[in-house]
Amino acid sequence: MKVFQGIEELRRAVGTHLGHSDWHTVTQSQIDTFAEATGDYQWIHVDVEKAVAGPFGSTIAHGYLTLSLVPVLVWQVYQVRGLTMGVNYGSNKVRYPAPVPVGSKVRAGVELLSVEAGGGGHLVTTRVTIERAGAEKPVCVAETLSVVA
Repeated sequence: MKVFQGIEELRRAVGTHLGHSDWHTVTQSQIDTFAEATGDYQWIHVDVEKAVAGPFGSTIAHGYLTLSLVPVLVWQVYQVRGLTMGVNYGSNKVRYPAPVPVGSKVRAGVELLSVEAGGGGHLVTTRVTIERAGAEKPVCVAETLSVVA
C-alpha cells in the first residue's frame, strides 16, 4: 500500500502506477447478493445449472458488480493522510472487455491520472484496471473520479 502524506505528495505521483490490490475471489453468494440488491436476476448470473450450458460454462458476475469492487480493491492500493473526506464523484469511462466467471480471482491496478483543484477540494482521476488471474484481457477498465478535501 502506498501512503501519501497530503494532497501535494499525491499530486507529485500523477502519471505513475500506484500498485495492485490483493486478489479477491468472486463467489456465487456475492453474485446472488448483488442480484438481490439490484433486481438483476438474468440467468447468466444466477441460474447455475442453465449457465453451465451457456456461453461461459458457468455463471458470471454482473458488470456492475465488477465495477462495485473498485472501492474495496483501490483502498488496498493507496491512501492519502491528512484529508477530512473523500467521496465518489463518478466515472468518465467504464468498459468490460472480458467476463468474470464465478470463482475468478480479480485484482485492481491503479494509475493516477490527475489531481486538480475543484469540487470543494481536489478532483482525483485514476484509471483502475481490474484483471482476472490467468486471463489475457482485463475484466474492467474504469476512469474513476473522487473529490477529496
